[in-house]
Amino acid sequence: MPSMLESHPAEAATPLLDALQAELVDRARLGLLRQRRVLHGMQGVYVEIEGKRLLSFCSNDYLGLASHPSLISAMRDCAVTTGAGTGASHLVTGHQQAHEALEHALQTFMGLPGVLLFTTGYMANLGIITALCGRQDAIFADKLNHASLNDAALLSRAELKRYAHNDLTGLERLLAQSQARRKLVVADAVFSMDGDLAPVPALLSLCERYDAYLILDDAHGFGVLGAHGRGVLEHFGLDSPRIIYMATLGKAAGAAGAFVAGPTILTEYLMQTARPYIYTTASPAPVAAAAMAGVQLIERDHARRAHLRALIADFRASCRLQRWQLMASETAIQPVIIGSNEEAVHVSKRLLEHGVLVPAIRPPTVPRGTARLRISLSAAHTHEDVQRLLDILHRLEEA
Repeated sequence: MPSMLESHPAEAATPLLDALQAELVDRARLGLLRQRRVLHGMQGVYVEIEGKRLLSFCSNDYLGLASHPSLISAMRDCAVTTGAGTGASHLVTGHQQAHEALEHALQTFMGLPGVLLFTTGYMANLGIITALCGRQDAIFADKLNHASLNDAALLSRAELKRYAHNDLTGLERLLAQSQARRKLVVADAVFSMDGDLAPVPALLSLCERYDAYLILDDAHGFGVLGAHGRGVLEHFGLDSPRIIYMATLGKAAGAAGAFVAGPTILTEYLMQTARPYIYTTASPAPVAAAAMAGVQLIERDHARRAHLRALIADFRASCRLQRWQLMASETAIQPVIIGSNEEAVHVSKRLLEHGVLVPAIRPPTVPRGTARLRISLSAAHTHEDVQRLLDILHRLEEA
């Protein structure tokens, strides 16, 4: 396959293509050019890429369910009876029994009256915010929020106010000044590149004080946080009609998709008005069946969460980095700040040479000057896996 920086012989040059080519070259010069890796076989602690067996710390498969036999058999069995595709949106003929069953199971598991499935978390965030907000409204967003929340805020045409990461004083000042018809505070529950938690109880308190609503993106907390894996709401012991909860099913649950949960009036309204829900083909029923199996494992397999917590504690207690900075995180996301784009990419490549796969995360995903290794731990890892990673990291830092 030719490099993306090389022109195909059959492609004619145009001003637009020339400009795009120049931008790609500039990205490469700055160490910002991304490339895909082709994975052969199943997602897991060990993956095969380009014929190499690698110990992976890349995946958001936090409970190690992506290749679990229960999910595979649930998907296979459902495909036999429902086929591969749905052929229509949920509101036409695409809403199948597997989708309905999964929504009911999530209602019971989360203890929330309304649940609505979306194809992806990105689409869910776009759907929620653009359905609830318009020109007369205001959105108050943490500066480290996921790109989907930022894009949704811009598409909604509401006034967008961004506050410094977890800065409650700054957020309160903005809320107090706002005269908007409807106010939404929007935050990641677990920040995907830093691994830290939003101060959710304090955010909810501000929402109650200033008549605002709180949208939580719990993509990286669902299944992991809380005694039973119910995510950030269980972790903090919260239940409020002012909370609009979104979580994904492609991380800890091991499958794909997302759901929004809250009051039934909210989910019914989103079903009627959220454009990413209305105007897209429903995800395949076998995916919903696999997600159902994943949720059932989350509910009953407490040992996986306990083991993951032990791995996190082991990693943090044994990490002795001096020049690079291990960020303060008690979640499965353990970022190591390297600094420059070039050094982060170099360290990632050196780890690869040692048979360990860890991604280098660079701007614009993270702020300039904070390029990092994003280490993702999984319940499928062993303590020996974690120690192997740390031994190599310590040697590379000293080199």
